[in-house]
Amino acid sequence: MLRMPSCLLKLTRMVLSHKPCALFILIIGFVSFAYIKLYWGIWEDPKSRAPTYGLSAEISCAHYVPSALDIAGGPSPPTGNVFFVETSEQTSPSYLFSCSVESAARTHPASRVVVLMKGLAKGNASLPKHWAFSLLSCFPNVEIRPLDLTELFSGTPLAQWFLQPQRQQEPHFLHVLSDACRIVLMWKFGGIYLDTDFIVLKNLENLTNALGIQDDNELNGAFLSFKAKHQFMELCMQDFVQNYNGWVWGHQGPELLTRVFKKWCSLGTIKSMSCKGVSALAQEVVYPIPWQDWKKLFEAVSALELQKLLKNTYAVHIWNKLSHGTKLEIPSQALLAQLYSQFCPATYAKMKQD
Repeated sequence: MLRMPSCLLKLTRMVLSHKPCALFILIIGFVSFAYIKLYWGIWEDPKSRAPTYGLSAEISCAHYVPSALDIAGGPSPPTGNVFFVETSEQTSPSYLFSCSVESAARTHPASRVVVLMKGLAKGNASLPKHWAFSLLSCFPNVEIRPLDLTELFSGTPLAQWFLQPQRQQEPHFLHVLSDACRIVLMWKFGGIYLDTDFIVLKNLENLTNALGIQDDNELNGAFLSFKAKHQFMELCMQDFVQNYNGWVWGHQGPELLTRVFKKWCSLGTIKSMSCKGVSALAQEVVYPIPWQDWKKLFEAVSALELQKLLKNTYAVHIWNKLSHGTKLEIPSQALLAQLYSQFCPATYAKMKQD
């Protein structure tokens, strides 16, 4: 029961000897006080040491995600994690970001799809108001959480590296930070890591202890799938620190993974193979469109061509660093538009609406 402050008790005695309008003012004041106490009582959780982020539900799930009930019918508890990471302060997800998470949630209904965002680390108890957060709330297996980098890197070789303030002055720091997060997530927790510019076509869980070849000379870490505490990821963390160079683009990402895989398998050149329990997947599996040919994503393709192109493909990397400034016609027969339409239909419906 709420206790009326002594100041309000005194005011009550004074008001009772005055005009009725004063009594009205007193009632308004008391109601306001009670409302404030009740409001803070709802959000206050003495057992919680960190903010819990609630998903906004401003979008009608029945309209945008008619299959939400089917997804909710998946087995519980979840069988694994699919991780996405945003290392900038950005909290306004793009259509592609939304599509990446949606397509992963649809193809992995029995997994937790965990989106870690650095921009939420100092946030309130609810997510920023944005259509993407509302839309993704329709998927019961999607969790959006703050990214605590100090906690993530603790207990790993990267802990001391991260605490060096001069790192943030390096030209590619955000990308290097993302490279660091993914290998630590794989080593600590295991599961699947995906960049936020992937469109997922099939369930990826049978691709275990694997990464993809992006071209004839190099692997890429935009997709990773490893069991927790795997030795390959441990070697990646060690290489990250021992051979660190944050001033060269890709040195801590694709080049690191390529270096470690070559040592792991005693190879001179990269090729599709499985070696000592780690698989380098053929280019068509997760990088069917080479980065040099990214413009093909915006070219029209027939349904037959699309089916043939994606026959052996599990996910398509969109190369957002190169493609983000290109206008996509919606609707159209462009390859990217068809991928949106088929694999993230809720995001696609929002794109058409906008």
